[in-house]
Order: sequence, then structure tokens, then C-alpha cells
Amino acid sequence: MNQPTRAGLLRFYATPPHPCGYLPDRQATTLFADPAVPKTTALYSLLSAHGFRRSGGHLYRPHCHPCHACVPVRLPVREFRMKRHQERCWEKNQDLVVSERAPVYDPEHYALYQRYLKHRHPGGGMDDGDVRHYTEFLTAAWVNTRFLEMRLDRRLICVAVVDVLDDALSAVYTYYDPDLSARGLGKYAVLYEIIRSREQGLSWLYLGYWIKDCRKMSYKYDYQPMEYFWGGRWTRECPAP
Repeated sequence: MNQPTRAGLLRFYATPPHPCGYLPDRQATTLFADPAVPKTTALYSLLSAHGFRRSGGHLYRPHCHPCHACVPVRLPVREFRMKRHQERCWEKNQDLVVSERAPVYDPEHYALYQRYLKHRHPGGGMDDGDVRHYTEFLTAAWVNTRFLEMRLDRRLICVAVVDVLDDALSAVYTYYDPDLSARGLGKYAVLYEIIRSREQGLSWLYLGYWIKDCRKMSYKYDYQPMEYFWGGRWTRECPAP
């Protein structure tokens, strides 16, 4: 896929096959937008509408053949209605104080991030990230990133990282106190992002990739009506990759 930019056509580069981080029995190939081309919110918004995501300063999309397990998904926020269990999660967390922070390094955030990774991804290569990897993973100078900080009695228990696009929020990453799993903080963060998107007059919340056979990614199906980028277009018909 080539896209026009002020400098001409935007080129894309594919990585060599490497072990898949989601389905351990498969190989993955990643397609990256040309790193030399200056990135903007407009370009990011355009590529998001074609299934791309941001990691650090890079815009990427899975490009694995013949596997098509990673399906980009987004939620039309104005149409979303909470299910009963989502309402319970929302009510359970009404004692939290949520504030918006600039995307700058904060030792308190980083300590929570490390605790989360050691619990969620032990020995998976993510749990040994240093400060540089942390900031390079979550932030980029050219994008409007916000840290949604959630506190319980002034104690930091969750941070949801989002990017503000032209007509959407993009959920980049969420990490939280692993000792408070009963609160459903990951679920609450998504619900908060949906409501935040509505309040800002945006149309979509991009939730990354839905992977049917990966437990850590399949939860996204619970947020409906979901749209799937499949066959080069967005559809509400759930694909069966």
C-alpha cells in the first residue's frame, strides 16, 4: 500500500519473519511505514483507518502470510452501550480519581509499569525493560499522547496511555496494580476511554488487534458494536481468520 504525503508516496518496509509474540507456534512479519518520513497526526489518523498502530515513533501493521489472525478493531463510541457486567465494573471503580497527564517520565508510573510487567509477562522479554525502553515504547514527539492516571486514595493503581487522533482515541497501552485484579482495571480503562472519546466529540476508539485464539487479546470482542478491518475495509461482521 502506498499513501500520498507532501514528500510523495509513503513507502512501507517489511521485517524478516520472527517469532510471533501472541501465537507461539507461528512466525510473524511486520510492515512499517518509512521511518525516514516525518510523522504527523494526520498521517497517523489515515494509517489507523487502514489498520496500523503506533509503537514508539513507528507506525506498523502485521503482514503475515498465510496467517491473518491479527485483526485491527475499533469501536464506534456513540453506539456503545454497557453490558450488565461492564456497568458493575464501572460502578465498582467510581471511587477512583482520574486525571490527565502529559507524556513525560514519572518514577511512580515507571514503578507501577515494572510491577505490572513482572506479573503479567514474567520471563517473556518485556519484564526487563529499562527507563529508555519504557519511554520509547509509549511516547513519540510527533503525536498527542496522554497518560490517564487513576488513583485510589491518592495511590496510583492504573495508567492508561492513549493517543489523540483527528477523529478518534487510540488505546496504546494500559498497566495497573496486579494486586487489584478484582477491580477489573483493564476493563474500566477501556470503558473510561469510550466515555472520554464521546465527551471529546470523537467517533472511534481504536483498540489495536483482536486475536481470537489469544486470551490476552480476545477480550476486545466484549465491546460491541465492534468494527473489524478485514479484506481492506471496515466491517461489523466478525471474521474467522
